[in-house]
Amino acid sequence: MSKRDIYEIVSNEPIARSIWRMRLAGDMSAVTAAGQFVNIAVDGCYLRRPISVSMLHDDSLTIVYKIAGRGTEIMSRMSAGMRLDVLTGLGNGFKPEADSLKPLLAGGGVGTAPLPELARRLIAEGKRVQAVLGFNTADDIVLKEDLEALGAEVHIATMDGSHGAKGFVTDILPHLDFDYVYACGPLPMMRAVCEATRCGGQYSFEERMGCGFGACMGCTCKTASGAKRICKEGPVLYKEEILWQTLQ
Repeated sequence: MSKRDIYEIVSNEPIARSIWRMRLAGDMSAVTAAGQFVNIAVDGCYLRRPISVSMLHDDSLTIVYKIAGRGTEIMSRMSAGMRLDVLTGLGNGFKPEADSLKPLLAGGGVGTAPLPELARRLIAEGKRVQAVLGFNTADDIVLKEDLEALGAEVHIATMDGSHGAKGFVTDILPHLDFDYVYACGPLPMMRAVCEATRCGGQYSFEERMGCGFGACMGCTCKTASGAKRICKEGPVLYKEEILWQTLQ
């Protein structure tokens, strides 16, 4: 169940080109799964900004966001001590697959944001976690060190070859041994990962949202199991229910 409260900014700093990390202190009780998101009210903006939870702590949470418009640009200028109106516990997050022993986490760009919390939970269950992350250049790489610090084996692909393998995350997949996929990032990347793998998986979708908690129906998409709201029944969908041709 979602919860609205006031949270205090503990820190807010750039970690890559146009990408920032913010830590918010407050009540974490509504955040129960990796892959859920928060919805932040920004002064001067009509709609809240939905942003994935990257890591969950006892009394705070960390978000990672990209400056993509007026709202996130305003957020990048916020400083420690400022207070924000935040909705937490939104969305249906990742559900760890009990039968999977060698999960693969696939992420692209700032879409890698939910992976550290997911990795932390899977590793705590004794899983051997690998992550494959795709970026345009070395300057765009985020969360590699965070995942490695948690104990995940991380592989990087960059489009220009400035770090790791040159190309796409799918170019690395044939060299890895895994039995399940958790993916988040740009739609073309996730579709390519889905089509390149035979095992089951869960995919977290980005979508324009109005309310962020299921009331406005603005982010509804078709799935094999009926219409679903990305903000409510998603953002995480199972591989077998995704109808890629209906997604833009």
